[in-house]
Amino acid sequence: MRVGNTYTQHFALETKQHEILGIDLGEGAPRRPLVMGLVLNGVWWAVMLLVFGAPSKPSFTAYFLPPLIVTVYGAQRASIDRRWKITQWAIGIRYLVLGHRPIVSGGRRAATRSEWMNRRARWGTRLEFLVDSPLGGPIERWLGDEESIPQGAGAPIRLAARPRLFGPDAVVKAYGRKAMKQRGKS
Repeated sequence: MRVGNTYTQHFALETKQHEILGIDLGEGAPRRPLVMGLVLNGVWWAVMLLVFGAPSKPSFTAYFLPPLIVTVYGAQRASIDRRWKITQWAIGIRYLVLGHRPIVSGGRRAATRSEWMNRRARWGTRLEFLVDSPLGGPIERWLGDEESIPQGAGAPIRLAARPRLFGPDAVVKAYGRKAMKQRGKS
């Protein structure tokens, strides 16, 4: 058996911003993280100003540091190629909060609500240490019954599909000669 290795990554051509409002940035900052940081900063500042008002000297750190940290660590490459860590975080949070709709029979049938993975199955391992704490009661109610965790769906179904190539004569035979003649007229 032969094994091949890839020694190069996908091409990552990043645009850089070399100047902002007449201020020279030297070799330039990557544009996409810069835009993400500006948007996060703007949203964070708007929320903080609406909730707490203008910042004072001690509270300025709470206004400035969180979006900066999220931007710096979130703009790094994740373990999956071509994806940022902030995308991984968003997908993880979405899965924990909403779950995901299972694909049943290759998408031919919509999954019923009972086939969805419940909250305890998604959060169970992350919140087990809190069950014995004073917050245990509300967390238990929020997670749901332990018995409601669905058991495995069973062994996978092995498919033995064989592709076939049909020529034009087989297509004419399948449609019927009359259908092909009508199609030619239109």
